[in-house]
Formats: sequence, C-alpha cells, structure tokens
Amino acid sequence: MPSPTIVAVLLAYGFVLIAIGLWSRRESRSLAGYYVAGKKLPAWVIAFSTNTTGESAWLLLGLTGMGYLVGIHALWIVLGEVLGVTLSWVVVALPFKEYTDRYDAITVPDYLEARFRDTRHVFRLISLIIILTMVTVYTAAQLTAIGKAFDAFLATGYGTGVIIGTVIILYYTSVGGFKAVAYSDLLQGILMFLGLLILPIVGFVAAGGWAAVMSGLLAEDPAFLRPMGELGLSVPGVISAVGFVAIGFAFLGAPQLLTRFMSARNRQEIVKGSLIAVVCIIFFDIGAVFAGIAGHSLFPGLADPETILPVMSVELFPPIFTGIFLIIVLAASMSTVDSLLILASSAVVRDVIQKIFAPDISELRLSLFGKLTTVAIGAVAFVLAIGEVRAIFWFVLFAWSGLASAFAPVVLCSLFWKRTTRAGAIAGMVAGFLTVIVWVVVFKERFYDLYEMIPGFAAGFAVTVGVSLFTEPPEGAAEEFDDVHAAVKRPF
Repeated sequence: MPSPTIVAVLLAYGFVLIAIGLWSRRESRSLAGYYVAGKKLPAWVIAFSTNTTGESAWLLLGLTGMGYLVGIHALWIVLGEVLGVTLSWVVVALPFKEYTDRYDAITVPDYLEARFRDTRHVFRLISLIIILTMVTVYTAAQLTAIGKAFDAFLATGYGTGVIIGTVIILYYTSVGGFKAVAYSDLLQGILMFLGLLILPIVGFVAAGGWAAVMSGLLAEDPAFLRPMGELGLSVPGVISAVGFVAIGFAFLGAPQLLTRFMSARNRQEIVKGSLIAVVCIIFFDIGAVFAGIAGHSLFPGLADPETILPVMSVELFPPIFTGIFLIIVLAASMSTVDSLLILASSAVVRDVIQKIFAPDISELRLSLFGKLTTVAIGAVAFVLAIGEVRAIFWFVLFAWSGLASAFAPVVLCSLFWKRTTRAGAIAGMVAGFLTVIVWVVVFKERFYDLYEMIPGFAAGFAVTVGVSLFTEPPEGAAEEFDDVHAAVKRPF
C-alpha cells in the first residue's frame, strides 16, 4: 500500500499546480497571453523554464539510467548540453528576441514567415506537420515516464499513473496557458535542481564514499570509468561520444525553447537569465549522471536502468523525501509536456486557423480554440502512451532530434547569414526533418548507431545554404539583418 506521506506530498503538489493554472488564467484570454504570457516574463522564469522544458523526464529517468548503464561515458552528454545551452543564450537569444519583437511574433512560424516574406504561408503549413508529428511522439514519451514514476513510487500500475499525470497537466495548461506553464516550470526547475544536488551526494555516502564507489566499480568493470566507455578509442566509441555531444545541438533552435526567448520582458532579462541557465544545466546534468553511477554501485543488476532514481529515493530516504522525489520526476515530465502542448496548440490555432483561414476571428474565441486543441493533442498522446512502455532515453531523443533538425539550422542561418532565402529555408526545414526519420528507419544500424541529429543538422544546413546560393533573398531582408545586428550590437 502506498505511504500516506507520499500521497499527501503528491496531493499538495497537484493543488499547487492547479492554483498556478487558476492564477494565470486572466493572461490566457488573449492569444499572445495564452502562447507567450504577453511577453512579460522575467529572467529567473525564462531561465528555469527553458532548461526544464529541454530536459524533461529524459533527465531524471533517462540520463540517470544512462549514467547507471555506461558510467563516465555519459559525461559527453553533459558537455554537449552545457555547450548547447551556453551558445543558445549567448549567441541566439538576443538577435532572435530583437527580430521577433519587431515582427510582433508569438510563434516560430510567425518569425520565419515575416523574416522571409512568405505570403503563401508555406512555413506555417510545413511547421504544422512537423510539430504535430514530433510533439505527439515526444509527449507520449513523457507520459510514459509519468506512468513509470507513479508505478515505481506508488505501485499504482502504469496505466493509472499515465491517466493521473495527463489529467493534471491538461488542466493547468489549458486553463492558464503559457504563463502557467512558465511559472510551474520555475517551481519544477527549482525542485529538480535541489533533487539532483542532494541525490548523488546521499548515494555516494550510502555506498561508502567516493573512493569506495570508484574502486568497486573499477574492480567490477574498468570500462565503466573510462571516457570512451567499453568501446574505447575506436570508430564506434568516437561516434558514440560525438552522438552524445550532439544531443545539446537542439538547444540552438528547438521551437519549444525559442518560445522562451520571445516571452521575455525585454533583452535585458535574457542577459540576466543566461548565467542562471548555464549554471542550472551544469548541476542538472552532472547530478543526474553521478546519481546513476552511485546507483549502479548500490543497486547493481536492475532490469530497467531508468528506474534507478525511484529505487534510490525509496531505499535511501524517508517517505516525505521519497514523495518529494516523486514530485521531481513528475516535474521533469510535466515541464516538457505542458510546453509541447502549447507549442502544438499554437501551430494549429495561431499559425493555421488565425493566420490562414480565419484572420478576423476574435481573440477570446481563438484562446478557447487553443485550450480545446491543447486537450485534443494531449488526448492523442495519451492513447499512444497507454499502450506500451518504451525506453524513454531513445524515444525522447528521436522526437527532440526531429524538431531541432527541422528548425535549428534554418533559424541559425536566418539570424547569422543575410544571404538566406525563402526557398533555401523551406528546403532546409524539410530536409532536416526527413533526414532524421529516414536515418532512424534505414541507416542508423548500419553506421554504428550514429545519433540522428548529426545527419539531420548536416542536411538542414547543407540544403538551406545550397538552395540559398541559387535563389534570391527577400527584398529588404539584408538591410533589416544589418539593422537588427546593429541594435543588438553583439550577441554576448
């Protein structure tokens, strides 16, 4: 029977999320309020919201599981993510914010359409297909993590856990919109930060200290403590390390993360938030990997490595802290699911219904459509998640790669190469997206399991640049480009 203390902590957390949704609902009555919180968010909120959205249950269950499975080799993921987050805030955020404020953009397709003078709405329609496909897969993976967490902590059964998590997320997201998402992300990010600071420390102490853990793991399997892992300095080993580093590429242009920069109160808030975001991601990732390493020493032979965090929290902490760790796992999933639902809803309501088919429809009615769309997309993801438990680490990475490979190369070219054309950007989006899918289905097993984001990014950049060289950029885009960069002065 579940501990009453754990259940009480969980109920308290659920009420807090519901309260945040109710507090935020006034902002959600307009489209800009529902999708970017009226562009009024401060530094702390956008910093934590960006990282928690990017990390998800992949961090708490997937990355701890990878630390449990491959040890020190998982630190290549940390390197990639720290580089990705740093470059996104230092290089991408300010010019992107300047452009989107000038266009009054509230979605990434808004920005792309205005930047490339796309009067035929091609960017919006392509984005709709890409976002709905990847977001549904991504959200299903997060709901899978929620089901695993409830079952591991409370023995509710996987299906019941998915149902509980889905209902809570859909409520506060549909009622409060992006403001509720961002402030719940702040709360969830703080909890994740504290949990991943405490868990590895307690784990190493319980296992006899750093020296005892390292010597024990060295005796069991020396490859566990080598940077290149069991593959060593070989072609597969290098490809594995490069693939892990490439996970961080998505921070440079995944649309659910770019939305955070749009929602900032001003450029000064982005400057303030950059240090917070980088420090936060360092603690997040290092804490997750070393929690997994400590867990390997304490609980070897787990059938599912992605359950190591729940196992450690149940075995090493009293019930109230176990309840808090359950909340932390749920927070990681919820902070991503709510953002993905808002992203997908905006692609339907803002980018298609309002901008293509019904430009004169009222803001209040559009906001209602947004809420209904959020619930509908969540319901589809729920159906996918309820049927089968998948490996969260790789399932999330596939969807993460699809979104990033479609948008990041095009966004980066649009921000830093004035010669980018409409035709090049459209072709690059399609090429990046399709390359990820084709690579996973056809080529990945034949090329040492090379992570799909690498060919996806390569195709996106190559096609964007190649087509742009043979087509003309939009009229006035070069002058606008120079003016934006003069306003920003420098990206640092």
